[in-house]
Amino acid sequence: MSKKFREEPYELTLFRYLNVRTNLSDKEKNYYLSLEKGYEGELRFDEFTAQLAENWLIINDLMLEHNHAVFQIDTLFISSEKIIMFEVKNYEGDYVIKTERWSTLSNVEIRNPLHQLERNESLLRKVLLECGVTTPIEKYLIFINPDFYLYQAPLDLPIIFPTQLNRFIKQLSNSFKKVNETHLNLAKKLVAIHLKKSPYMRLPEYCYDQLKKGITCGCCYSFNVEIRSTQLVCTQCGWKERLADTVLRGVEEFSFLFPDHKVTTSEMMKWFKIINSKVTMRRLLSENFIQVGRGRYSYYTKK
Repeated sequence: MSKKFREEPYELTLFRYLNVRTNLSDKEKNYYLSLEKGYEGELRFDEFTAQLAENWLIINDLMLEHNHAVFQIDTLFISSEKIIMFEVKNYEGDYVIKTERWSTLSNVEIRNPLHQLERNESLLRKVLLECGVTTPIEKYLIFINPDFYLYQAPLDLPIIFPTQLNRFIKQLSNSFKKVNETHLNLAKKLVAIHLKKSPYMRLPEYCYDQLKKGITCGCCYSFNVEIRSTQLVCTQCGWKERLADTVLRGVEEFSFLFPDHKVTTSEMMKWFKIINSKVTMRRLLSENFIQVGRGRYSYYTKK
């Protein structure tokens, strides 16, 4: 069973919002794209492991700390016999290993992902010992992208390649033994000490005035949208959304970017741009949020 579902990382959400509303630097843009690609790979791995949810305790996206050292585990499996930790990589293209040096075929060196895996295992073992747990730990580096190939990889490395993944998942399914209350308590304890935000997040600076206003398409993120009756329609990709859902989404984005700003009718008129009637905006906010106060000083909060 899944004890913690994967949530979209705070950093990724922020960069996704800012990417359409301001000009990110080349460095910020590349970092944002790497976050998108990494999250996409983790979601793809979740699709493979979903079939095991009835047999294993699964914790996704677990961020822990030991002696001020923060580490993140993409996926953790807990059984009565062992604990398995996974590091998922969505690399694409051809890579090669020379001794412990990893690089592309064009000789661009990359960080050895096995070093990160080994560090995470060491720190996890220390956290588990503090919890009184000595269960053996297995670790695997998962390459999820079918367009990935690694040359000269030694056979003894804890790596699962895309072509091996189905067989590997089947083996996990067959090797299951029922967990008990002890394992459930361990899973709960790990989820309880999970850090919601990394102290090392690389967040860009931004302010309200520099961001482009308007509501975007919920599918392609284009500003080429228009209101047709009670729907928002994207003229670029054809995506449609109930106007009430558009308001919920737009307010959520505004509140995420500016948590200290109050959600008022006037503020949302400026933020959405496309809704020109103050009466309509007030009605949509009143129907979907809780109004606090009356008159010019009123604002809205989540239900």
